[in-house]
Amino acid sequence: MQRKSFSDMQCPIARGLEHVGEWWSILILRDAFRGLSRFDEFSENLGIAPNMLTRRLTSLVEAGMLERQRYNEHPPRDEYVLTERGRDFRPVLFALLAFGNKHFPPDDRIVRIVNAKTGEDVIPVLVDPATGQPVDSLDYHVVSTMLQQAAA
Repeated sequence: MQRKSFSDMQCPIARGLEHVGEWWSILILRDAFRGLSRFDEFSENLGIAPNMLTRRLTSLVEAGMLERQRYNEHPPRDEYVLTERGRDFRPVLFALLAFGNKHFPPDDRIVRIVNAKTGEDVIPVLVDPATGQPVDSLDYHVVSTMLQQAAA
């Protein structure tokens, strides 16, 4: 059964999921943030079938999340590096990590986000920059506004 495409939906969540919603894609991005960049590194770390990994990497490149860079000409070999768009996904990964730690923690380890300078644990929070308040209460709503056409 073919998966439904969300690309025509006018919801930014659905449109974002169109490019990164497949779980292998999210795990590939996670590994890219950990410094992995080569096909064999992703394959070994994820245990993913080569044909599926090829499809996911191609999809992430087409979505502008990763960029393919040649590191060997003979035989031709590429590595995959995060683009600016891909790097913008980092807070989403942190939020997923915090959600998973809270509700589905690993059995054999602790996975933490820490401040690189202090070593202190960090719990990611989406904050309203105007007020400094966490955007997690009923005080915040999602609204949709039609974009105005620029006057000629």
